[in-house]
Parts: sequence; C-alpha cells; structure tokens
Amino acid sequence: MYPEDLEKLVEFALVDGNVSDSERQILIKKAISLGIDKAEFEMVLDAKIFQLNQSKSQQISEDTSSTKCENCQSPLDSFTTTCSYCGYDIIQKKSTHSIQRLFELLNEAENQRRPDSDNPFSAIGKFYADAFSQFSGPSKVDRKKMEIIASFPIPTTKTDILEFLALCLPKARSVGNFFTRNTPENKAHNQFVQVWKNKCQQIVLKAKFAMKDDPETLKEILKYAAELEIS
Repeated sequence: MYPEDLEKLVEFALVDGNVSDSERQILIKKAISLGIDKAEFEMVLDAKIFQLNQSKSQQISEDTSSTKCENCQSPLDSFTTTCSYCGYDIIQKKSTHSIQRLFELLNEAENQRRPDSDNPFSAIGKFYADAFSQFSGPSKVDRKKMEIIASFPIPTTKTDILEFLALCLPKARSVGNFFTRNTPENKAHNQFVQVWKNKCQQIVLKAKFAMKDDPETLKEILKYAAELEIS
C-alpha cells in the first residue's frame, strides 16, 4: 500500500502492539515526506493498531492492561524502563512473553521430531532424508521452530531485552568455515542463524524508537547490534 521503507518502519513500530507518541511522529513525518496525506496515514495506522490488538489472545490483553508501576501504581507502556510518573526503575516489571517461554515452545516443537530407530532400514531412510534436505530445505519440525521464533513477540522490559539478546547472540552467528559449515551439527545451527538475527534486529530497531530516554540501556543494546552487524 505504501513504499517499502515506510511499511518497514510501521512494522517495527507495531512489533509490541503499541505505538508511542514519538514513534507516531516519526512515522507521520516519514509519510508526509513521501507525499502521503497526513490524515489518511493516521487513519490507516490506527486501523493497523486496532487490528493487531484485536488479534491478540484475551490472556495477553489482560496481562498487558494490568501492568502497573510497583512504586506508584501508574499504568506502564511496553518497552518502558522508567516510570514516567515517579521515575521508578522498572527492571523487575513482569513480562508477558519471556525468553524462557520461547524456549519452552521450541522444545515442544523439537519433541515432535521422530527419534532415530535402531532399525538399519531406518538409518537408510534417514540417509536419504538428509540427502534430500540439501535440496528441500529445513525439515517440517525445523520450519515450525523458525515460525515460532519469527512470530514470537519481542520482550518489553530492560531485563528481558538484555537477557534475550545475550542468549540469542551466539544463535545469530554462523559457525564453521567453508569446509565445515555444512557438517550435520553446524548445518543444524546455521539454518536458524538468519531467523535469530531478524528477531534481534526487531528488538534493536524498536529500542532505537522507544529507549531514547534511557541512553545507558540503549548503549548496551547497540553493543549487541554492533556484534551482529545490525545497523
């Protein structure tokens, strides 16, 4: 509907289902620079926000709406690291989605993978399956795991964001060289590198929007971005 660069900005701003005032102003400024009518763009943006929030489960909606500052009980926006009302540091704010939950879902998907059998014919079948995977790509289980990673909501608290990036950093880096990158172990790792890196990129881009008032946390996040060569 809109130019790709504007659509990307909207996508990243909507990652957590919430668009802050500063994010909205950036998006509107970009839209106007592209010759898009301001009122039309705001109407479309509000519709996207509404549709996204409607698609969330009831449990997620309840958890999000009940998040309050532990010190003054004022409502908190996602990606908030300091309460805007009393200045309380929101390090321990409970997160709806955490890295632990993500790995639980990945383990559940992995458990659906059929275990190898001692039957020699099973080994022969596995050999041909591995050979075929060179052309067909990731297995059904691996594709499901990739979908889980790609669609999982990014964390919204300082602690969870930094923990997520720290744990995902080695997963977002390729292993092996030209001769060893396609060994079974390295190949199993490398096929997930891009999806992990994309998830880290979502966090970094969202943080650039939402954490301008918390330069220390943003600096830590940008260190991870530099290690992953995320601009």
